[in-house]
Amino acid sequence: MEQSGRQAWVERWRCVAYMVALVTLWNKASAQIRYSISEEVKEGSVVGNIAKDLGIDKATLKDREYRIVGSSTEPLFRLNKDDGILYVSRKVDREEICERSNTCIINIKTVLENPLEIHYVAIEVMDINDHSPVFQEKEKRLEIFESTLPGARFQLQPARDPDGGQFTVQQYKLSHNEHFRLEVKERGEDRKMPFLILQKQLDREAMGEHKLLLTAIDGGKPAMSGTIEIVIVVLDVNDNSPVFTKDVYSTILNENAHPGTLVIQVNATDLDEGANSEIVYTFGKEVDIYLQKLFHIDPRTGEIKVIGIIDFEENKSYEIDIHASDMGTIPLSTDKTVIIKVIDLNDNPPEIEITSFSKSVPEDSRIGTTVALISVNDLDSGANGKVSCFIREDVPFATSPSLQDNMYAIVTKLQLNREKKSSYELTVVAKDTGEPSLSSEKTISVVVSDVNDNRPQFSVSPYTFYITENNDLIAPVFSVRASDLDDSANAHISYHIQRDSSGENVALFLNINSETGDILALKSFDFETLKTFQFQVVATDSGTPSLSSNVTVNVFILDQNDNAPVILYPVSSNGSAEGVEEIPRNVNAGHLVTKVRAYDADIGYNGWLLFSLQDVTDHSLFGLDRYTGQIRTLRSFTETDEAEHKLVILVKDNGNVSLSATATVLVKVVEPKEAFAASDVKSATKDEEENNVTFYLMITLGSVSTLFLISIIVLIAMQCSKTTDYTSKYLQETNYDGTLCHSIQYRSGDKRYMLVGPRMSIGSTIVPGSHANTLVLPDRRGTSGERSEQM
Repeated sequence: MEQSGRQAWVERWRCVAYMVALVTLWNKASAQIRYSISEEVKEGSVVGNIAKDLGIDKATLKDREYRIVGSSTEPLFRLNKDDGILYVSRKVDREEICERSNTCIINIKTVLENPLEIHYVAIEVMDINDHSPVFQEKEKRLEIFESTLPGARFQLQPARDPDGGQFTVQQYKLSHNEHFRLEVKERGEDRKMPFLILQKQLDREAMGEHKLLLTAIDGGKPAMSGTIEIVIVVLDVNDNSPVFTKDVYSTILNENAHPGTLVIQVNATDLDEGANSEIVYTFGKEVDIYLQKLFHIDPRTGEIKVIGIIDFEENKSYEIDIHASDMGTIPLSTDKTVIIKVIDLNDNPPEIEITSFSKSVPEDSRIGTTVALISVNDLDSGANGKVSCFIREDVPFATSPSLQDNMYAIVTKLQLNREKKSSYELTVVAKDTGEPSLSSEKTISVVVSDVNDNRPQFSVSPYTFYITENNDLIAPVFSVRASDLDDSANAHISYHIQRDSSGENVALFLNINSETGDILALKSFDFETLKTFQFQVVATDSGTPSLSSNVTVNVFILDQNDNAPVILYPVSSNGSAEGVEEIPRNVNAGHLVTKVRAYDADIGYNGWLLFSLQDVTDHSLFGLDRYTGQIRTLRSFTETDEAEHKLVILVKDNGNVSLSATATVLVKVVEPKEAFAASDVKSATKDEEENNVTFYLMITLGSVSTLFLISIIVLIAMQCSKTTDYTSKYLQETNYDGTLCHSIQYRSGDKRYMLVGPRMSIGSTIVPGSHANTLVLPDRRGTSGERSEQM
């Protein structure tokens, strides 16, 4: 009958537990799920379906790495990742987990990744009456003097019941006798202290020993009990017990007090005399061993001192029973409880735990993106246990408090830029508000991952290249280079030439290496055909989406000496460079026989022509101006001079490998009468007109000579006024009026250039911006854009 009643009680208790669990599951809006289980349940018992109660899709549990966060090597519970059900993994003993606690709650923390979610589960372990009250001793002996007056109190050993709440010791019963009665005193934490009260004075002569049975009963249904036999020995003679001077001894003590610190001094007196009044102080027999390792009492003075480590986090107060006994033959004693309250000191630094952490953060993350979750804990209490958390360095990250106490999130507070800084070392500092405050820190490494947010940049813009005509088709003629501040594929650059919408597509005769930017020419360039051209090169990275930039490339073709001089005069009817000149025999020295004219398609030195006599019948008779090509007589003709002279004129340019051409002039010397034979048949009027022509010719020659002299003077003056002598290098004689007769100096950027070429006709032009066939001169004038033309 009793067993069936007990089973019915257990069933009712389980129903209550399940109802509590259902109420907890119904309250889904709470940030914490609460379940209840009974202790001693079997391994594998279901605690609750967390996934269902939280509304989490079971199919995502594995992918999101649903797990219990904790450091226990033998956890009490395990979580099934397939269905989200929480199971008991080993025996749950409430007395082992929550010793001397009325409410036993186990808090566990579960974590979901991607996105990060943290859920707290509280499991209350319900006690069952599975332990009987137990006394430490089977027998308790008390020695009481027969002179002890009624009302004397004797503290008895309390029974210990590991169960909590109503299942702990609820009452004591004493076997019936006429001398003693039982009094139970509440001692906090559900402890009941039994005292034996003498209600009738003892008489040793009537009965020298009394045996009583003390029974401790718990509150279970059915109740469980334990017993101890109390043997009371009645003593004679010394009939006065020590008496403490205070009814209550209470004091405070700072934690971490140094060994030897005086806690309190107790004092008791005895009305007896002699040895019966000498008092010895000791700890009560019921004082736990661990208390005796923390405190020491002087048996003579009653001073209680610290001998161990006082830790507020372990115990906030101590109750120590002090036993005072006299030195009588049959000593008398009394007990008093000393209450010691421990004052908390700030002796525990905060502890930092990284709950979740993302090792890399994209540089385009929004402000407020969570990088890590951390929890802090301080074992101290009050202000000593209040913790604030921050990041020490000046970095684009900050700590943000969470809804849960002592939880913080590390978030971005500024926009990240991997190109400026690709990683950060964050020192997370947790600091309490105690005096003095304590702190701890933990370092977190955060890597900033790259996104394609930088366009390729060319090293030069625009590019300017100079290529000699007749270039090689094998080696690259020039190269362009671009760089990208991004990383990996985002920084991998490919090149291509942009098609020209105007129709002048440079891609027809240029090819670019898409990887290196080297540009090859598909044909040789001819300066005489093409002097300059321009095109665009586009650099594109490999990011997604890709970014690109372009650069303008200006190309100037440089002249080579690849054109031989062409004789313009004399030219015969069949196209050969031959001519016949007739002069009178009576001409004076310096007479202009003829002028050889030539042209070279090249410019500069390559187009600067010089004339020389390669072959002549009489070197003393004719002279050739090397610059102008004018052939003049060196002396007057004599009767012995031949009537016909052949002159071979060599015309060559000034290229490194000079090219040349020859012209042949046949000079015939005729008698004056033959030269003027036609004038004999003309009238006197005609003779007069011819004389006038001669006169005019002489005036013209004089004017030309005068202008020639003035030109020489002007050229000399200009040469003397120059600050540099670069032009004189190319115009060696100031009286030159042949093919090379002018130069142009101009500026482009930080360089000065000189263009040297043959005389240009009045209608010819020079294209500004073309650097073809130029000589680079150091800038000594300091005037940007200056141009000068010398004639």
